[in-house]
Amino acid sequence: MNRQIKIYFFGHLVDMLYRDNEVLFLPLSVNDVQTLMAHLAKRGEPWTPLFDKHAARLKITVNKQFAELDTPVKGGDEVGFVAFNLS
Repeated sequence: MNRQIKIYFFGHLVDMLYRDNEVLFLPLSVNDVQTLMAHLAKRGEPWTPLFDKHAARLKITVNKQFAELDTPVKGGDEVGFVAFNLS
């Protein structure tokens, strides 16, 4: 079972995370956008404030369609996070 996804970061996230994309192998506990964000928040600084404190300010896409927290995420998906003015 393929559990690999591609994550893209846009806007201020690129500067804050020092990357514009990454490949991630989904843990079995991650099955939607909300659990993906919680997983990313566990990485510590600067991930925790971005995907916890500022989570409501992020725009999210799954497979190039706007997504909500309960949007499913599965292997083969492309997830995008967009953020501006997070200070």
